[in-house]
Amino acid sequence: MRAGTYRLGPANGQLIIKTGRTGLGRRAGHDLTIEVTQWEATATVDPADPAASSVTVTIDVDSFAVREGAGGVKPLTDGDRAEIKRTFQREILHTDRYPSITFQSARVTGTPEAFTIEGELTILDQTRPVTVRGSAPDGDRLRGGATVVQSQFGIKPYSAFFGALKLADEVEISFELGVPSPA
Repeated sequence: MRAGTYRLGPANGQLIIKTGRTGLGRRAGHDLTIEVTQWEATATVDPADPAASSVTVTIDVDSFAVREGAGGVKPLTDGDRAEIKRTFQREILHTDRYPSITFQSARVTGTPEAFTIEGELTILDQTRPVTVRGSAPDGDRLRGGATVVQSQFGIKPYSAFFGALKLADEVEISFELGVPSPA
């Protein structure tokens, strides 16, 4: 990546959330792949001085779209996807009160080919440190991600069947983006 300020969003690639399941009834549920369809990021890159680089990201929580449900007793239907989205909006992320999730970098280290971004993630008005690891091995694509522990943000992982089926507390967030020209 060249030095400059980059504006990024869904037109550049995907921001994906993956959930897992746990509990005695985990075979009944699905490991979900959720795409964030509305988000924006600004990245200021200084390859000569990574500490002068920064990243901000804002995610529209209502834009979560369930793309895949792996495992489970039966395939995920469109009705299941809609119900999962409603559950995220109303019971887990309370999008009526907390419409966005934000990330603000505090420290960037490494090179454009392999970097680490330490920063603050805010979900449900709870701000916690998160480390993002990424790479741009060919300079044209960015790949990376982070692990987020829901309970650290006051989120009780979803459960069903009297707790026999639960979403794992850790969720994986990943991105794969094409690098645009700097603004």
